Amino acid sequence: MVEQRYRWKSEQLREQMSIIDGKRSPTKLLTNATYLHSYLHQWKKGNIWIYQDRIIYAGERLPNDLGQCEVIDCSGYYLVPGYIEPHAHPFQLYNPQTLAEYAAKFGTTTIINDNLFLALQLSKKKAFSFLRDIESLPVTMYWWCRFDGQTELEKEEERFSYATIKEWLKQKSVVQGGELTGWPRLLAGDDVMLHWIQEAKQMKKQIEGHFPSASEKTLTKMMLIGADCDHEAMTGKEVYNRLLHGYTVSLRYSSIRPDLPALLEEIKELGIEQYDRLIFTTDGSPPSFYEQGLIDQMIRIAIEKGVPIIDAYHMATVNVARHYQMEHLHGSITTGRVANINFLRAQDDPTPVSVLAKGHWVKRDGVCEEPFSVIDWESYGMTPLRLIWQLSLDDLQFSMPLGLHMQNSVIMRPYSISIDTSHDELSTAHDESFLMLVDRNGKWRVNTVVKGFATHVKGLVSSYSNTGDILLIGKSKRDMFLAFQRMNEIGGGIVLAENGTIIHEIPLPLSGMMSKKKMEELIDEEKELTKLLKERGYRFADPIYSLLFFQSTHLPYIRITQKGIYDVMNKTILFPSIMR
Repeated sequence: MVEQRYRWKSEQLREQMSIIDGKRSPTKLLTNATYLHSYLHQWKKGNIWIYQDRIIYAGERLPNDLGQCEVIDCSGYYLVPGYIEPHAHPFQLYNPQTLAEYAAKFGTTTIINDNLFLALQLSKKKAFSFLRDIESLPVTMYWWCRFDGQTELEKEEERFSYATIKEWLKQKSVVQGGELTGWPRLLAGDDVMLHWIQEAKQMKKQIEGHFPSASEKTLTKMMLIGADCDHEAMTGKEVYNRLLHGYTVSLRYSSIRPDLPALLEEIKELGIEQYDRLIFTTDGSPPSFYEQGLIDQMIRIAIEKGVPIIDAYHMATVNVARHYQMEHLHGSITTGRVANINFLRAQDDPTPVSVLAKGHWVKRDGVCEEPFSVIDWESYGMTPLRLIWQLSLDDLQFSMPLGLHMQNSVIMRPYSISIDTSHDELSTAHDESFLMLVDRNGKWRVNTVVKGFATHVKGLVSSYSNTGDILLIGKSKRDMFLAFQRMNEIGGGIVLAENGTIIHEIPLPLSGMMSKKKMEELIDEEKELTKLLKERGYRFADPIYSLLFFQSTHLPYIRITQKGIYDVMNKTILFPSIMR
């Protein structure tokens, strides 16, 4: 498939100009529109001409030819540009299509996505084919290019080779490098990652940081190296420090870091009243967090916290477009932009009643239009998980002296295991559980104990993980084994077993990582899982992220990885994985 070099071909541009001359009809005309003009910083009255997927005129004039034009009277509505999510992880049980379809209903019509799943699970050829094919969706999808796997990987040099990274960066829909979860390695002298950053900058791509609790010295160094934006500010002072050194700052509101309200209050106390370098992100939250919306909810919070209304919309639109150098396409209702437009009932109510995405109705008067066309997932190799090996009860042997202690949703510390792990079932009088990570190809396993996850979870198995390898957690080896068997039967997923019975499951038939179901159904499944786990002693905010973070070596202090138990701070394998 030959990639189109320009968004609009020469003949399309001629057609668009002929409409201005009155020789052709627009496809849609929005009349009597009160719309946000992002450059005049005011609400304007006028008419908006749309031809196919593009705004070809926004102003006072009306077209001469209306022969093939849908005319929409916008009296009583306020029109704003489609919202942009600049930092999505589109594989959090949902898949990129179901996320896009759901997000569009709430007015988020452009999404910039993490490529980690594609980089780890698909060949380059299939991944790049997927990037091109998904461009046909009404929602505009961009991507970023990871420079590391966010964990200790077997054969990492193959997945993140120089040639592979350069090919990813060359993809037209890839707009940035990062996020830089491996930045300590970079500061310690990793010239390979430094070279990739330089390559990205040479290609005019942005660099996204990942700098939680970073000192001013670290922020300064990372800006010198090439970082442009960071989404890890957790206090108003951290927002200030990033702005001070020229960063664009993504204010976060996510399932494990719902920081936005406090951040807005604290930056106001610090005297920050300039919002041009601030944007919003929900940072790839699990389905249930999106039950009430996405970026629209962040705009609502900003307005409630006293951010001027136009600035609040700009943080979700033109500020993002400007940062990613796509202002000529997105972020405003002006001539030449992609026709992503939200219709609001009131200026201070950012959840739209109607949505245009690429000039197509995805929501009209509160009613969602037909679902997006179905993606042929199998053509990209995203098929149900079918393990060709068998787990045995002999694999469930736990003799390691060192375990993982979950202190909160993200921090795990090492601890010495003192309980007797030779029994088939652990007591529910304490919060220690068996923990196993096993290769999805059945070649190796890592067996240890996790403290703090839950008190009464008997058997939880998940093929959803950072790497797609399989996690087993629980008090009962037999229930863990039962949950594993059921997970394999359904082609991958998350399965909860108790006393010889399967009590809940979330099928994930796309490579064992993603569901095909609509977001609304997935929200219900995830909420039920969370409820059941909390009833059994799980005490943190988000079990989906807990499963993801077991392997994530960008977080302190100890993790379970493909290579074994890993000491994050000292960058060493404490106990290697065992070959099966």
